[in-house]
Amino acid sequence: MSEHAPYDREETRGERLDRNFDEQLQETRIAQAGVQILFGFLLTLPFQQRFETLTDFQRRIYLGTLIASAVAVVLFTAPVAVHRVLFRQGLKDFIVAYTSKLASAGLVALAVSVVGGLVLVLDVLIDHTLAMWIGGALAVLTLVLWWAVPAARQRRIPPHERADA
Repeated sequence: MSEHAPYDREETRGERLDRNFDEQLQETRIAQAGVQILFGFLLTLPFQQRFETLTDFQRRIYLGTLIASAVAVVLFTAPVAVHRVLFRQGLKDFIVAYTSKLASAGLVALAVSVVGGLVLVLDVLIDHTLAMWIGGALAVLTLVLWWAVPAARQRRIPPHERADA
């Protein structure tokens, strides 16, 4: 057995699906809290007096960030709705695969929301160009940590040794 071989869990297919869904829900709970706080904050901004002083560019960043945040909320709460609708229908394999895709899409929307929110605030506080550079750096950091490093690690595991999670 190589150093990359999957752990032998000795679990049934149903037990594996239950475990995978539980793990997905735990991941979603962590992301969902932050998304909901960001979304709530963004919803209050137009009601602040200073909102009227935003430039057209800042308003566009705000709108994109607000929409991305709303999409993230929907994507991160969708697994609960999917599970509720399909509960006890014998479709756990579909639920696990589908909600995994929803969570991945939710992470993209979350990344856009976080970067957009940072750029918006920085553009109000500091030089526009510097705000964009810092936002770009955060986008690159997010891409590297959330996708590039895990993908590079996954590529080092031979396909025949990859676990079915």
